[in-house]
Amino acid sequence: MQTQDIDYRADVAMRGYFAFDENRTGRRPGVLVFHEGLGLGDFAMARARMLAELGYVALAADMFGDRRQARNLTEVARLVGDLRDAPETLRARGHAALAALAARPEVDAGRIAAIGFCFGGSVVLELARDGADLRAAVSFHGVLTTRMPAVPGGVKASLLVLTGADDPLAPPDQVAAFEVEMRAAQVPDWQLISYGCTLHGFTNPAADGSMLRSALYSAKADRRSWASMRGLFEEVL
Repeated sequence: MQTQDIDYRADVAMRGYFAFDENRTGRRPGVLVFHEGLGLGDFAMARARMLAELGYVALAADMFGDRRQARNLTEVARLVGDLRDAPETLRARGHAALAALAARPEVDAGRIAAIGFCFGGSVVLELARDGADLRAAVSFHGVLTTRMPAVPGGVKASLLVLTGADDPLAPPDQVAAFEVEMRAAQVPDWQLISYGCTLHGFTNPAADGSMLRSALYSAKADRRSWASMRGLFEEVL
């Protein structure tokens, strides 16, 4: 497997992390990976390598610029809040990552998906709402609310939302509102899976409640959600 840093930019300079199996030939499907609120770090990079092992070409995107890392919840709130308050900027940065991945010679630009975790889960949904050329968009424990809801005919991707039933960042009323949004926008292919007795951050083994009490790893939900993503990718990519 080969990995390398990839520099690209939107309104700021960004440094992503690229992973692919150099022993495979021809153009392959690409997958964007969007990081959690702490920034592009080991977890998102590991998921990019996992995707490369499955035969995909993966780019873990940098949404904060200069691979900035948050050191505490205050910094997370500021970095994430600034982008959520400026959805056009958030979407533009996501599109920049998509363009960087699509331009790679290893990638079939007509077969690209995006996945995201926590904050990254909301990024993939914003890209899908914005009509990005994605075959699939998968949100793992992402925030479901938006300032710019989907419109009829706007969403091209098959959507898969994977959420914890007890996640306070995606409470039942917001889950219900997301379903209403999907129906109102006549999104042709969407699904939502809710894992019982599961909190926020369930895919990350480092989520032990020490930084955020409501974030707790669940091996079962992690395994099941990854399998659901793989099933969708096998169908649409």
